Amino acid sequence: MNLRIPLKPVQGYNKIFDVGEYKMALTKFGLLKLAKGTSYAGETGETEVAFVLMGGAFAASGDGWSFEVADGRRSPFTGKPHCLYLPRRTRYAITALSDVELAYNGSPVTRDTAKPTLIRPADTRHIALGKDNWTRTSEIILDETFDSEHFYIGEGMIPSGNWSGYPSHRHDVNNPPAELDMEETYFYLFDKVGAGAGEPNEGFGFQSVYTPEGVVAPKFGERLNEAYRVSNYDTVAIAEGYHPLVGAPGYNMYYLWTMAGDKGRGLVSSMDPAHAWVKNA
Repeated sequence: MNLRIPLKPVQGYNKIFDVGEYKMALTKFGLLKLAKGTSYAGETGETEVAFVLMGGAFAASGDGWSFEVADGRRSPFTGKPHCLYLPRRTRYAITALSDVELAYNGSPVTRDTAKPTLIRPADTRHIALGKDNWTRTSEIILDETFDSEHFYIGEGMIPSGNWSGYPSHRHDVNNPPAELDMEETYFYLFDKVGAGAGEPNEGFGFQSVYTPEGVVAPKFGERLNEAYRVSNYDTVAIAEGYHPLVGAPGYNMYYLWTMAGDKGRGLVSSMDPAHAWVKNA
């Protein structure tokens, strides 16, 4: 199997994967890339949609609503995100006020959720995690307090040479309050340290997705023991399994993480018991 999806983005909507692919039952993911002055129109259908701004400025509108982001970050390495949330059955048009990239997250829903909402940088929540060479920070963009049926969305920033998602954790068993079943999407960008945030670079990291020796992943019917070299615009679809990651020295590593759960939402996971001791060492 191969859970890594590379992308060389072009103008317009770039499909990365759809619901049902890579065993992802609740997530559709893509990247919207627009040159300054161009527009993209769509309709959410029976999905809720969250557009997370990677970089640039844009205006968005639909029936009875409109938003403008004239002060968007240049890249994830220069500031906090904006996020445009749209409920099901919503028509929308997005116009690029500068060259712009927005990550598209879609999830099938069974009910009406929040009205069209622009989540601004001041609405996000900053957290710091880990210690030693597994420190990282996260910006929580959309959490369980927001009226979404499935989404829990944030982004992580890993300093040069550090680990994240460690001690190895999973969230693929519905066993509250210890663990919630939430599939997850990781989308990566890199920044060469000291070179200027987000400029083209050869940064890379490694993403592992695994189950312990002898343990079958139920959705795949076999043991998972995957490791991928990830670089700019790569995505890894994580339907189940433990999933730590590490960035190469010399590059800051960014990843957008989108979790989608059917029976609850939250930062609720269980650690691989073989490595959980590290947290208290």
